[in-house]
Amino acid sequence: MEHPTCVHVLVSGRVQGVWYRGWTVQTAQALDLSGWVRNLSDGRVEAVFLGAAPAVETMLTACRQGPPAAHVSGLEVTPCADHPGPGFHQRATR
Repeated sequence: MEHPTCVHVLVSGRVQGVWYRGWTVQTAQALDLSGWVRNLSDGRVEAVFLGAAPAVETMLTACRQGPPAAHVSGLEVTPCADHPGPGFHQRATR
């Protein structure tokens, strides 16, 4: 079995109030990823994705577009060491 990939993502642009988090949960669950997503008080969205490398890459490609009302201007992706628990969920704003 392939070693899972884990990434930490910060999404900039018009990504709050446009259903970005709900869309992220649905998309990540469809790709069988674990992790979480939340709004940040500075207007960005933060997420952690864990899963098979091809699924994580597909998720990152999708995040650059987002749901129809979103406008993504930046995506910062860094490897993460602390793996989230099972499932994908939405966290409270930080």
